[in-house]
Amino acid sequence: MTQEITRTEHSAPTRQFTVLLSPTRRGARLARLLTTAHLGDWGLPTESAAHIVAELATNAMLHGRVPGRDFQMSLTVHRDALLRIEVTDTRGDRLPPAPGTTTAPADGAESGRGLLIVEALADRWGTGIGPAPRKTVWAELDLVP
Repeated sequence: MTQEITRTEHSAPTRQFTVLLSPTRRGARLARLLTTAHLGDWGLPTESAAHIVAELATNAMLHGRVPGRDFQMSLTVHRDALLRIEVTDTRGDRLPPAPGTTTAPADGAESGRGLLIVEALADRWGTGIGPAPRKTVWAELDLVP
Protein backbone atom coordinates (compact mmCIF):
# COMPACT_ATOMS: atom_id res chain seq x y z
CA MET A 1 0.00 0.00 0.00
CA THR A 2 1.33 3.41 -0.95
CA GLN A 3 0.29 6.49 0.97
CA GLU A 4 0.97 9.96 -0.36
CA ILE A 5 1.89 12.48 2.27
CA THR A 6 1.51 16.15 1.43
CA ARG A 7 3.17 18.96 3.32
CA THR A 8 2.41 22.60 2.68
CA GLU A 9 5.19 25.08 3.52
CA HIS A 10 4.18 28.46 4.92
CA SER A 11 5.82 31.64 6.08
CA ALA A 12 6.25 32.38 9.77
CA PRO A 13 2.93 32.25 11.63
CA THR A 14 1.26 35.43 12.79
CA ARG A 15 -0.58 33.62 15.59
CA GLN A 16 -0.07 30.21 17.16
CA PHE A 17 -1.54 28.15 20.00
CA THR A 18 -0.38 24.66 21.02
CA VAL A 19 -1.57 22.49 23.90
CA LEU A 20 -1.12 18.91 25.14
CA LEU A 21 -4.36 17.16 26.06
CA SER A 22 -5.25 13.80 27.53
CA PRO A 23 -6.55 11.25 24.99
CA THR A 24 -9.97 11.13 26.64
CA ARG A 25 -13.44 12.43 25.83
CA ARG A 26 -12.72 15.33 28.16
CA GLY A 27 -9.49 16.11 26.27
CA ALA A 28 -11.28 16.02 22.91
CA ARG A 29 -14.01 18.33 24.24
CA LEU A 30 -11.42 20.70 25.67
CA ALA A 31 -9.63 20.84 22.29
CA ARG A 32 -12.86 22.03 20.66
CA LEU A 33 -13.59 24.56 23.40
CA LEU A 34 -10.04 25.96 23.30
CA THR A 35 -10.25 26.27 19.52
CA THR A 36 -13.46 28.26 19.75
CA ALA A 37 -12.05 30.49 22.48
CA HIS A 38 -8.73 31.24 20.77
CA LEU A 39 -10.15 31.81 17.31
CA GLY A 40 -12.86 34.02 18.80
CA ASP A 41 -10.20 36.06 20.63
CA TRP A 42 -8.29 36.37 17.35
CA GLY A 43 -11.44 37.59 15.56
CA LEU A 44 -11.56 34.56 13.25
CA PRO A 45 -14.51 32.34 12.29
CA THR A 46 -14.84 29.37 14.63
CA GLU A 47 -17.55 27.01 13.40
CA SER A 48 -15.75 24.93 10.74
CA ALA A 49 -12.51 24.88 12.71
CA ALA A 50 -14.30 23.70 15.86
CA HIS A 51 -15.93 20.83 13.95
CA ILE A 52 -12.60 19.82 12.40
CA VAL A 53 -10.80 19.92 15.75
CA ALA A 54 -13.59 17.90 17.37
CA GLU A 55 -13.26 15.17 14.74
CA LEU A 56 -9.45 15.06 14.74
CA ALA A 57 -9.25 15.11 18.56
CA THR A 58 -11.83 12.34 18.79
CA ASN A 59 -9.83 10.28 16.32
CA ALA A 60 -6.68 10.86 18.41
CA MET A 61 -8.62 9.67 21.45
CA LEU A 62 -10.08 6.59 19.76
CA HIS A 63 -7.40 5.51 17.29
CA GLY A 64 -4.20 7.21 18.45
CA ARG A 65 -4.35 6.60 22.16
CA VAL A 66 -1.36 5.14 23.97
CA PRO A 67 -1.74 4.90 27.76
CA GLY A 68 0.27 7.62 29.49
CA ARG A 69 0.80 9.70 26.33
CA ASP A 70 -1.09 12.89 25.49
CA PHE A 71 -2.02 14.22 22.09
CA GLN A 72 -1.08 17.69 20.88
CA MET A 73 -3.37 20.17 19.20
CA SER A 74 -2.01 23.22 17.37
CA LEU A 75 -3.69 26.18 15.73
CA THR A 76 -1.54 28.33 13.46
CA VAL A 77 -2.63 31.39 11.51
CA HIS A 78 -0.45 32.55 8.61
CA ARG A 79 -0.82 36.19 7.46
CA ASP A 80 -4.47 36.20 8.54
CA ALA A 81 -5.16 34.23 5.36
CA LEU A 82 -4.75 30.58 6.39
CA LEU A 83 -5.60 28.56 9.49
CA ARG A 84 -3.71 25.30 9.95
CA ILE A 85 -5.02 22.80 12.49
CA GLU A 86 -2.76 19.95 13.59
CA VAL A 87 -3.50 17.04 15.92
CA THR A 88 -0.51 14.86 16.76
CA ASP A 89 -0.73 11.51 18.55
CA THR A 90 1.75 8.74 19.31
CA ARG A 91 0.34 6.03 17.05
CA GLY A 92 2.33 6.58 13.85
CA ASP A 93 1.65 2.93 13.02
CA ARG A 94 -2.09 3.65 12.58
CA LEU A 95 -2.60 5.99 9.64
CA PRO A 96 -5.97 7.28 8.46
CA PRO A 97 -7.04 6.83 4.85
CA ALA A 98 -5.49 9.30 2.43
CA PRO A 99 -7.48 12.41 1.46
CA GLY A 100 -10.02 11.57 -1.22
CA THR A 101 -10.12 7.87 -0.30
CA THR A 102 -12.38 8.00 2.75
CA THR A 103 -15.61 6.11 2.31
CA ALA A 104 -18.97 6.47 3.99
CA PRO A 105 -19.77 3.90 6.69
CA ALA A 106 -22.59 1.41 6.33
CA ASP A 107 -26.12 2.67 6.89
CA GLY A 108 -26.89 2.76 10.58
CA ALA A 109 -23.23 2.77 11.66
CA GLU A 110 -22.64 4.88 14.75
CA SER A 111 -19.15 6.02 13.76
CA GLY A 112 -16.86 6.37 10.77
CA ARG A 113 -17.86 9.81 9.48
CA GLY A 114 -15.18 11.97 11.13
CA LEU A 115 -12.75 12.23 8.24
CA LEU A 116 -15.64 12.74 5.81
CA ILE A 117 -16.59 15.78 7.88
CA VAL A 118 -12.98 17.00 7.88
CA GLU A 119 -12.80 16.50 4.12
CA ALA A 120 -16.04 18.42 3.60
CA LEU A 121 -15.07 21.39 5.78
CA ALA A 122 -11.33 21.76 5.16
CA ASP A 123 -9.80 23.28 2.05
CA ARG A 124 -6.94 20.77 2.37
CA TRP A 125 -6.03 18.01 4.80
CA GLY A 126 -3.48 15.25 5.12
CA THR A 127 -1.17 13.25 7.33
CA GLY A 128 2.45 13.72 8.35
CA ILE A 129 4.56 10.99 9.93
CA GLY A 130 7.27 11.39 12.55
CA PRO A 131 9.30 11.78 14.42
CA ALA A 132 8.65 8.20 15.53
CA PRO A 133 6.29 7.16 17.00
CA ARG A 134 4.15 10.20 16.10
CA LYS A 135 1.75 11.10 13.34
CA THR A 136 0.03 14.40 12.67
CA VAL A 137 -3.29 14.80 10.95
CA TRP A 138 -3.67 18.36 9.71
CA ALA A 139 -6.32 20.45 8.03
CA GLU A 140 -6.17 23.90 6.50
CA LEU A 141 -8.88 26.51 6.12
CA ASP A 142 -8.47 29.49 3.81
CA LEU A 143 -9.55 32.57 5.75
CA VAL A 144 -9.90 34.83 2.70
CA PRO A 145 -11.87 33.99 -0.45
